[in-house]
Amino acid sequence: MEKRVLFRSGWLPWLLIAPQMVVILVFFFWPASQAILQSMQSEDAFGTSVSFVGLENFKTLFADPAYIESFKVTAIFSVLVAGIGIALSLVLAIFADRILRGGLAYKTFLIIPYAVAPAIAGILWVFMFSPSIGIVTYWLRKVGIDWNHLLNSNQALSLIVAAAVWKQISYNFLFFLAGLQSIPKALIEAASIDGAGPLRRFRDIQFPLLSPTTFFLLVINIVYAFFDTFAIVHATTEGGPGRDTAILVYKVWHDGFKALDLGGSAAQSVVLMAIVVALTVIQFRYVEKKVQY
Repeated sequence: MEKRVLFRSGWLPWLLIAPQMVVILVFFFWPASQAILQSMQSEDAFGTSVSFVGLENFKTLFADPAYIESFKVTAIFSVLVAGIGIALSLVLAIFADRILRGGLAYKTFLIIPYAVAPAIAGILWVFMFSPSIGIVTYWLRKVGIDWNHLLNSNQALSLIVAAAVWKQISYNFLFFLAGLQSIPKALIEAASIDGAGPLRRFRDIQFPLLSPTTFFLLVINIVYAFFDTFAIVHATTEGGPGRDTAILVYKVWHDGFKALDLGGSAAQSVVLMAIVVALTVIQFRYVEKKVQY
């Protein structure tokens, strides 16, 4: 039977959600409106001369081959980060759920990366894969792989993907582990008695019951790949070699703070926001239909 809360006064519900509404207005709608306004303006680096140019910044943006290329890089990067991060964290969560001895230490070590700042995570991976002093680079050369992400675009992209996945894997792991532990053990035991092996039990019972968690993490990881990986890219490759790893969020910062194209940078942020909103809507509109609650 559905339970509902009835308020005697009409203003009390609005009063209760007022703090959250203020936060949303101040930290989302107001900056978003300012970005949209600035994207239709042309101004100098010091903001002393401002003129309204309409959609001119967007036309210039989509006529730039470098910006179009950043779409391709961002698409590949986000798919790899979300796909590898979710798959790997699910495997680790399955192992953690089955460990009987030393499970606490295992889980603690997997949670540690979440406490590391993104910029620090990027620096750690740069040191490990440094072409001159990196310990991982040393062993890669031992097996015949000449690693130099400063010159090789594919290696640079692999580096930022690995760093971004490592940084986010703890977050995914915690949700998957909680989801696995919430599945009634009686279902697993009944399937085992019926002769179902570990793979079949996972395919037919555990993974379908994890679909809400998987869908939630898919949305979160897509947003993470688009927005929260700037510090990792900046600390590892700085968008290089050339601009081959300049994802959209990094290009917004580069064009706004280094190239001082404030109008163009604002237009890029509006496009980036629109892409993320559209991807989120698509996921809720189509992907959520396959989620079993």
